[in-house]
Amino acid sequence: MITDFFKTDSYFIDQKVNFLKFESAYQVFNNTGEKIGDIKQKLSGGQKFLRVLLNKSMLPFRLEVKDINDKILSSINRGWTFFMSKITIKDADENEIGTIKQKFKLLKPKFEIYNTSHEHVATISGDWKAWNFSITNPAGENIGNVSKKWAGAVKEIFTTADKYNVTIASQIAEDKTKVLIVSAAITIDMVLREGK
Repeated sequence: MITDFFKTDSYFIDQKVNFLKFESAYQVFNNTGEKIGDIKQKLSGGQKFLRVLLNKSMLPFRLEVKDINDKILSSINRGWTFFMSKITIKDADENEIGTIKQKFKLLKPKFEIYNTSHEHVATISGDWKAWNFSITNPAGENIGNVSKKWAGAVKEIFTTADKYNVTIASQIAEDKTKVLIVSAAITIDMVLREGK
């Protein structure tokens, strides 16, 4: 079942500043500025301790996409990694719906998204420094973008640089593939930060 959260085509991601917490947290708004959910990082006590001692790019992480009622809609999970990480995306019932393979080239990261049949469904690539990414299908056609460029009603609400916008083409079917692509795109900031 696809929730209303995944039926929109535009997501505005706003980082919440937590000075005393290890976990990252973001609020998610639609194109009218209405809050539709949250993205939260979950760490155990042991993981918080290890983050003080070890390079966090090696450590496991879990990001949860939640609706406004705090119900988990999907999650992004990475285990221990020592070189290139494999990231798993799960649905609300903890069933795997796909994976992300990271490929780095200086400041131009690339994320290839695969479904559970190992079929390539989308790629997110671009310039991290300029914070401008395109989302393309396997044929190379643009089906979305991740950027810090604002338009419409939300331009008045969001003015600082630690916020970004994810747009998905309206013709993308509302199915598990859309959940997979949107989950990967809206959590890109945290995935990149955890990889540093």
